[in-house]
Amino acid sequence: MSARKSSHVDLQCQFCQSRGESHFSELPEQDLEALSEHKSCVAYKKGQTLFYEGTRPMGVFCINHGKVKVYKMGSNGKEQILFIAKPGDFLGYRSLLSEEFYGASGTVLEQAAICFIPKSDFLTILNRNPGFFQKLMKAVCHELGVMEDKLAQLAQKSVRERLAATIIMLKETYGMEGEGSQVIDIALSREDLANIVGTATETVIRLLSEFKSDGLIALKGKKIEVVDVQRLIHEADFYA
Repeated sequence: MSARKSSHVDLQCQFCQSRGESHFSELPEQDLEALSEHKSCVAYKKGQTLFYEGTRPMGVFCINHGKVKVYKMGSNGKEQILFIAKPGDFLGYRSLLSEEFYGASGTVLEQAAICFIPKSDFLTILNRNPGFFQKLMKAVCHELGVMEDKLAQLAQKSVRERLAATIIMLKETYGMEGEGSQVIDIALSREDLANIVGTATETVIRLLSEFKSDGLIALKGKKIEVVDVQRLIHEADFYA
């Protein structure tokens, strides 16, 4: 974990606002109470790192609020962002279950509250809840499918198509700021956006400007407003 100072937060699993979005949504009350007794919840600032690629997992992270980028570091020192975790998401469980080192690093993108569940307590809950285990296995399969799609995009789509597809993915995953808004509810630096797409920051800046000029999007600081979703889908070549 990053050396920056963090502060502990008192959050109970039974009353967590993100519980309905998490794999814990159907856990019995007694198991939720047990988790609350053994977990810790910490407030993180933007830029703090939860875990590092190549280190051993000691438990599982669950996001109460905020977002975390999960990425691998290339030999050239450039990040390749695999996905961005949102409230309710688990982090680290695949490495924990496979008894492997973390295959990627996780860094906080915005102010967040994140719970940590020690390995032994997580496995205890897992072993006595077959339904919970099944949900996790489905999640693992889904994540593998997402990674396969991402690899196919990198191999087959142009950078322009990948950027359009990424904007649509962000829209579908994180939703809009509020009712009637078309502004995607996630703030990403141009560098982070480039690291998701798999290209240079300068290329993303140029393409965003082109998308704006073409009437596909509007730019609101680090946020993107979707102006014409159908044309954006066409740019992503989803129908090819």
